Amino acid sequence: MNTIHSQWEVLPIVSLPAWFLDIVNSYCTDSQGIYAAQLLWHRGIQTPEELQGFLDANYYYPLSPFEFGCEMKLATKRLEVAMNNQEKVTIWGDFDADGITATSVLWEGLGQFFIPHLQLNYYIPNRATESHGLNIPGIKKLADEGTKLIVTCDTGSTNIEEINYANSLEIDIIVTDHHTLPNDRPNVVSIINPRYFYEDHPLFSLSGVAVAYKLVEALYLSFPEIPESPLENLLDLVAIGLIADLVELKGDCRYLAQQGLKKLQQQLKNTTRPGVAHLLNLCKRGGDRPTDISFGIGPRINAISRIQGDAHFAVELLTSKDEERCKELAFETELANTRRKSLQKDIKKNVEKKLQMLDLSTTQVIVLEDPQWQSGVLGLVAGQIAQEYGRPTILLTTAETEKMSESDLKLARGSARSVYNIDLYKLVASQRDLLHKFGGHPFAAGLSLPVENLSLFRENINRKLRQEIIDLNTLSSTIQADLVVTVSQLGQSLFRELKLLEPYGMGNPVPRLLIQNCWFEALGNQNIRDAKNNKIKYIKTKFDIYDNSVDEGFPGIWWEHYQEELPQGKNKRCDAIVELDYNTYGKGRYEVRLIEVRESLKTHEYQSIKTNQITLIDYRNQDQVNESYLELEQLSSCPVSWDELYKKYQTSINNQHDLALNYSYDEQFNPSEMIKQLIGIAKYLNRTQKTITKEQLKEKLLLSDRTLNLALEFLEKIGFLIIQEDQTIQIETTTHLSQEYYLSQKKLIDTLQEEHFKRKYFTQVPVETLQQLLVSESLNY
Repeated sequence: MNTIHSQWEVLPIVSLPAWFLDIVNSYCTDSQGIYAAQLLWHRGIQTPEELQGFLDANYYYPLSPFEFGCEMKLATKRLEVAMNNQEKVTIWGDFDADGITATSVLWEGLGQFFIPHLQLNYYIPNRATESHGLNIPGIKKLADEGTKLIVTCDTGSTNIEEINYANSLEIDIIVTDHHTLPNDRPNVVSIINPRYFYEDHPLFSLSGVAVAYKLVEALYLSFPEIPESPLENLLDLVAIGLIADLVELKGDCRYLAQQGLKKLQQQLKNTTRPGVAHLLNLCKRGGDRPTDISFGIGPRINAISRIQGDAHFAVELLTSKDEERCKELAFETELANTRRKSLQKDIKKNVEKKLQMLDLSTTQVIVLEDPQWQSGVLGLVAGQIAQEYGRPTILLTTAETEKMSESDLKLARGSARSVYNIDLYKLVASQRDLLHKFGGHPFAAGLSLPVENLSLFRENINRKLRQEIIDLNTLSSTIQADLVVTVSQLGQSLFRELKLLEPYGMGNPVPRLLIQNCWFEALGNQNIRDAKNNKIKYIKTKFDIYDNSVDEGFPGIWWEHYQEELPQGKNKRCDAIVELDYNTYGKGRYEVRLIEVRESLKTHEYQSIKTNQITLIDYRNQDQVNESYLELEQLSSCPVSWDELYKKYQTSINNQHDLALNYSYDEQFNPSEMIKQLIGIAKYLNRTQKTITKEQLKEKLLLSDRTLNLALEFLEKIGFLIIQEDQTIQIETTTHLSQEYYLSQKKLIDTLQEEHFKRKYFTQVPVETLQQLLVSESLNY
């Protein structure tokens, strides 16, 4: 297999402000919070307001739906007209999880203002025969049924021809969407699309379901006397769509996902959505984690259209109160997901057989077609192939396709996925003259073309990419590890700390952990079983991971890999990048998901590897120093910065001696008392005309170079004349009190408090944590 050889990078350790560590620590129940703090800072959360709003939804203030301005006002006004005139309104949704939940939100939300099934209906296009977006046959059908207003969700922004056709039938359209905007505003009553905002706007990353929710929220605010069901009852649906759609969870997006997860986890105890409760039970999840959606509910909702084409019943599954009906639909959804997994595995295996017939050294873009492939899973398989073979991949099928209406030409249709940040949309668009239809974005696209154009399309698109990139084989992907840990650190404490960053999404991915010099035992393959206990052709490898920090291994899984692909035994040392998770199956356990593995780097390949031979010996806050440690490198004063500790650590590395931490620190340190001592020393030196060295003053008052300078500045502000010669200090006379003394005193106290917190941290933090952070600082992947 020609898999991608990734470059590995490790995020550097940064020195964080005391206030930042303090806030993060306040949310940690059984850890210092240093790992979470590092991740949050690296992810751009660097002010008190951002930090608290990120960690706790109660500190975030969501924007009004009328932030969308006149477009939202036009939408609510047109819906008011429809209410007053008892017009028939149809929700036009989409068949993926975001579109299904958006349709469900509008169905329940607008259902507070219109009579369901009488004034209000919904339409979900068939994935196999209609594809995404508005279409003319569907609009005509709605017109014949008496629809006067269509409200789209998760679609419609660029359907100019279809919108004009609807207008010709005297159907008005309100677009709620989050996809690409047209060059000119379409001829609609209103277009509510966050893409009109600037990229840093709190509403910019809203998905389709979140935009639909904002429209319902605007109606609740405009007509508060009408709704009988609380608006917040929709938030669990919003969370499902947001997380399943992989949008960037920032601003209002993150807030809605946080609040929605709180609602979702109530479904197993206080069920208001039996369909959702049954889905959670079938995938054995509790609803409190974003992974319960991304690996549980989301793929199951998506599987309905992938396998059946028609996803109409998915809205009923999410919104119906009929227990038995929901149980039946949830089981049908589970079987669809089972079929999707098996089908995906079979098609991927078939694709790999076809790839054996290709010369990949001369292939820039993989373009394959098969009449037996089912279109619904081609995007999933294309994504897998693109990642494993390091090439943009386009998979097409002639199954389930109809002839072009304007000719007898047969169409091939399918999906494309990209790698290496190659703009796939631009690449496919360069061949538009050969295509029937296409759409998408830089990383994924859907397309159809006449079968007779396939050979020319394959040739041209390979030539186009070859012109832009000299040699695709020279490119490599980068995989980033957020933290370096040992196996002994895996488990509940670290999991709870990292959970502070949930819900994860684009821009805030699941933290990846680097474990060095590890090995694997107890390997075994396991086939997944479906709801009927039948084996599925979908594989995972189970293992226990070890390193020198443990005697007992930690459990893990590697999806879609066989045990033969993983080296086994203590003599086959590896470096591994993993994600830490909690598996709710059975009795529940903490485990890792293996992302990538490689042989441990050898010393001649990797100079900094000798840092692994340096051990920190913990002798902090001890009354006596063990004489056996006197031959080692010593750190006798409590550090106030990572730089200070790291320099000492590097000295130990250079001398190839372990480093003994034998410092102590009084946690009752009081900055005000220290200032009194400082003034007392200054008066004594003034009276006796004696001198003192800077090191003596620093040691006596526990000052750093920074606080020493601030202390001397403060003494000058309150009337002392400071004379410095080399490393000595003399106070000869006094001068007048400066009016700025108070500001100088405040600056000194603030800095002393900051250093107090850092010393407290360096005294209390587990020595294993210090060891790993220092090692990771030394590594340069």
